Amino acid sequence: MALLQIAEPGQSTKPHEHRYAAGIDLGTTNSLIATVRSGVAETLPDLEGNHLLPSIVHYAKDGTVSVGHSAKIFQCSDSENTISSVKRLMGRGLADVQAIKAFTANQLTASGIGEKGMPAIQVFDQIKNPIEISGEILKVLAQRAESALGLQKDEQLGGVVITVPAYFDDAQRQATKDAAQLAGLNVLRLINEPTAAAVAYGLDTGNEGIHAIYDLGGGTFDISILRLEKGVYEVLSTGGDSALGGDDFDRAIATHLVELAEVDSDDRQAYQMAMLKAREVKEALTDHESIDVHFMNWNGQIARELINELMTPIIDKTLLACRRTIKDAGLKPADIKEIVMVGGSTRVPLVQEKVGQYFKQEPMTSIDPDKVVAIGAAIQADILIGNKSNDQLLLLDVLPLSLGVETMGGLVEKIIPRNTPIPIARAQEFTTFKDGQTAMAIHVVQGERELVDDCRSLARFELRGIPPMVAGAARIKVTYQVDADGLLNVFAEETTSGVQAEIQVKPSYGLTDSQVTEMLKSSIEKAKEDMQLRMLREEQVEASRVIEAVRAALDDNGKLLLSQDEYEAIESSVIQLEIIAQGTDIEAIKEAIKIVDTNSKEFASKRMDASIAKALVGSEIDDI
Repeated sequence: MALLQIAEPGQSTKPHEHRYAAGIDLGTTNSLIATVRSGVAETLPDLEGNHLLPSIVHYAKDGTVSVGHSAKIFQCSDSENTISSVKRLMGRGLADVQAIKAFTANQLTASGIGEKGMPAIQVFDQIKNPIEISGEILKVLAQRAESALGLQKDEQLGGVVITVPAYFDDAQRQATKDAAQLAGLNVLRLINEPTAAAVAYGLDTGNEGIHAIYDLGGGTFDISILRLEKGVYEVLSTGGDSALGGDDFDRAIATHLVELAEVDSDDRQAYQMAMLKAREVKEALTDHESIDVHFMNWNGQIARELINELMTPIIDKTLLACRRTIKDAGLKPADIKEIVMVGGSTRVPLVQEKVGQYFKQEPMTSIDPDKVVAIGAAIQADILIGNKSNDQLLLLDVLPLSLGVETMGGLVEKIIPRNTPIPIARAQEFTTFKDGQTAMAIHVVQGERELVDDCRSLARFELRGIPPMVAGAARIKVTYQVDADGLLNVFAEETTSGVQAEIQVKPSYGLTDSQVTEMLKSSIEKAKEDMQLRMLREEQVEASRVIEAVRAALDDNGKLLLSQDEYEAIESSVIQLEIIAQGTDIEAIKEAIKIVDTNSKEFASKRMDASIAKALVGSEIDDI
């Protein structure tokens, strides 16, 4: 009898066959792809030997699409049809991105419903959205990998791990996966960029302990606090800004150059030239104290000291995020063993200097900061595709913001708190508010505040077909399931009947930078006020429940069981409770509820006796 070959899930049916996988750093300014060959993770170059692929896409009138270095040459000559920094548009709405100066008003258009639709770019007579544009970049990276690895026409990459900023929300992560799918790639997992950097550094150095990953890229900033112990990478807390990076350095310098040259700041071509020159100035001043600069009709000398003044406010914003994230982890800067520097913008001397001063130690820069994220992603991809046992490495990323559900009174019940390691599934039981209720609306929200109005709405769906029961009898189990990519599925089930409903949360656009920061900041500043409001809403909901229950009982048989005086006393106390519940005095509401309970206590006993007597009518003593 022949043996049947059985393989572990995700692994090759041919155990000795090496499956090709890659790690992709889809960056705002530059993108890279890396893979593991002969046990070594390395980034892959193009035919000219360039490892970095500029994240730039140019659309020609004849439909030709150029990506990377071939697109970069059109930034000045055909800037309207040359798209850069598209990562800043991923998963966002038009209103969120109109302030980004990298995109002109006539480039940005709306697809979808009004200003809440997905932002899109006008190129000649075509409309392109961020997912399509990012897909073009991913296609080129995939082709580079297939060429470098010598794959035949019928062969392709088994899968990829793509990195995203830690602060990317559900919409931004989903948009990244959609772009990869459009490029024909199998996404094994999305992992946070700081976590990928920790993978690369942790395996190289073997250092265990608590590390800070300071990731300043072209368009995003992330700070993550991780504990590395026995191969487990646990993210203790994460923070940052998904629209802050080296581009902002360039923009500050470009604005200064435009002022020096006295040119129109609204001149798109002049501004693009200023951005290119600003990047040159920034990079040159990394190694020199001052340089001679020629821009438009201006000639002069620019010193590093001046550029430092322009960059300082931007760097200070990153340090503010560091302070908040360390506090979230329950730590102090002195608890951090090492600081890993990631992203090309960390080459700026002032960045390294200010980060070193804040953490009171020299930051780590031994691995190329441009390549470290892609290398970490490649290592993880090699494990997930089945070339190595995943016992060698365990990633525990966390949720950046809490996930909750709306309850009566517009309150938020947190199902999964922020900084919870993912993947995760958590459930909580709820019940009906009214007698005979056969449906329930589930409102999924994200944020740190106590009231729904102060959080972000993610999705709504309904659970229908609940058997009619008295209020509080139904048992509705709501389960939140977040996968390894940080994407959310919500399930609702009435446990006695088995009625189910579910939704995959795919919001149309993401959080703005100010929303992310404000959510965390306001949750701390307004914690006391929020708790007071929550207590008030809870008492108002309880008052509403008592009023509805007592009124229903009075309508049922109140006039049969009560004297006129008893009936009026209960009715009067209910009316008084209605009036008091509209106010803000929590203790007064509690007292009014007690009065209604006291006045209706005898009525409740009479109703119970009447109900028992009715049930016993016609029964023999032996039947009881």
